[in-house]
Amino acid sequence: ENNQMPIENNTPLHVASVSKTLTAMAILKLIEAEKLNLNDEVSKFFPKFPYPGVTVKSLLAQRSGLPKYEYFIEHIDPNAKELSKEFLKNEDILNMLIKYNPPVSRAPNSGFEYCNTNFALLALIIEKITELSYIQAMQEMIFKPLGMTNTYVFDYDKDRKRAIPSYKASNMELAIDYLDKVYGDKNIYSTPRDLLKFDLARNDPSFLKPELRKEIYKGYSNERKGTKNYGLGIRMIEWETGQKFYFHNGWWHGNTSTYIPLINENVTIIGLSNKFTHNVYAAQKLAPLFGDYPFKLKKKEKE
Repeated sequence: ENNQMPIENNTPLHVASVSKTLTAMAILKLIEAEKLNLNDEVSKFFPKFPYPGVTVKSLLAQRSGLPKYEYFIEHIDPNAKELSKEFLKNEDILNMLIKYNPPVSRAPNSGFEYCNTNFALLALIIEKITELSYIQAMQEMIFKPLGMTNTYVFDYDKDRKRAIPSYKASNMELAIDYLDKVYGDKNIYSTPRDLLKFDLARNDPSFLKPELRKEIYKGYSNERKGTKNYGLGIRMIEWETGQKFYFHNGWWHGNTSTYIPLINENVTIIGLSNKFTHNVYAAQKLAPLFGDYPFKLKKKEKE
C-alpha cells in the first residue's frame, strides 16, 4: 500500500548521513554564540568521558579515533543493561563508552576515520549546552529560522506512523531497528527544497560568520597525500590541479542521499531516495556541467 503513495515536493525523506552536515551547523552556531569552542575536549561536557584529547573539532572532522558504536556494542558485555532495552539511545552510547572503555582504533587527531559515534556525541553536546532535546534544538536553531517546514528529527514515539518507510531495491519494505533512536549522525527527515534553504543559509553571512564558514571547507586530514579529505561535517575531493569538490552522501536502511554544494557556481545538487539505489550518488557526475570538476567518466558513460 505504501508504495502507491506519491512522493511530492513536501514529502520528508530520511536524509541518512547528510544529517551530519546539519548537526555540524548547529555546533558551529553554538561556537558563534560563544557557548563552546572547537578545541574544547569532550570531557569538558562529560567529565567521566575516558578518552583524553578528543575535541569537538576531532568529532566534526572524523578524527577522534573513537570506536564505532554500531560495532562495539556487539563486543562488550552481552548482559549490558543498555543493550537489554529495545532501542539504543545516544545516552547509552556515552554510558557504554564510559563504563566499558572499548579500545580506540587510533590516537585522537592522528588520522581520518569515518565514525557515527562522533556525531552521536555531538548531538549530546548540543543537548548539554542548549538544555533542550536535540529534536527541539535543531528545530529552534536551524529548521524554524530557515523556514524548513518539512524537516524534522525522527522521534520514534511520535513519528513512526507518519515517517515515510524505506525499501530495498527489490521493493521490500525495511523495518525500523534498534539503532533508529540514535540521532546526530542520521535521523533527520527533509526535502530537497528544505535542504536548499539550509544550503543558502550556510553561505549567508547573516546566518553564519564567514570566518566560521571557512572552517567547514578546510581539509583536516593531510597525513597522507591523496584527493579525498573531510572538513567539518562535509566530505571533499581536492584535485592536484587545485579544484575542490564538496559533498556528503548518506545511506540508512533503504534511504540514499547526496548533498553537493558547488560553491563557486552557486549551484547545489541534492538527491534523496527512500528505495536503495546507487543512482543518487551518481549525481556527482552532474558537476562538470556547471564547472571545472575533473571527474573521470567511465567509457560507457562517455558514449
